[in-house]
Amino acid sequence: MPIEPGVLDANVLAYAVNADASQHTASRALLERGRDPAVTLYVTSQILCEFYSVVTNARRFPRACSPAEACSIVSSLLALPGIQVLPIPASVVAIWLDLLDRRPLRGASVFDLQIAATMLANGVKRIYTFNGGDFEVFPELAVSAP
Repeated sequence: MPIEPGVLDANVLAYAVNADASQHTASRALLERGRDPAVTLYVTSQILCEFYSVVTNARRFPRACSPAEACSIVSSLLALPGIQVLPIPASVVAIWLDLLDRRPLRGASVFDLQIAATMLANGVKRIYTFNGGDFEVFPELAVSAP
């Protein structure tokens, strides 16, 4: 079954490495699709930072990884032929400000807005996430759970 190009949110990456999570199987299956060079899945530097933050934090991740383990996971992910890192062009700032104008946010919610702005700046319209509500407020994005 073909898979639509899209961004992998940090929660999908975290669940893919947490075998105890109920979302593990679906997350792992989507990530495994990245082994196919015909598949196009994306991450951003911010998503990789969020993933690293979660998996190395024992309060947020049941079997926290060491920094070396987390870096190894990121390196393995980036080695998959179907995974690409989206660039962050300067236009992201203007798009981010426009999105903030349309949907003023406070606190940590602004980070998901940054992901949306990066996607839009690169013409990527789909995000794979288990936090669909964070992105469904933007009609220009398609939100999919793995």
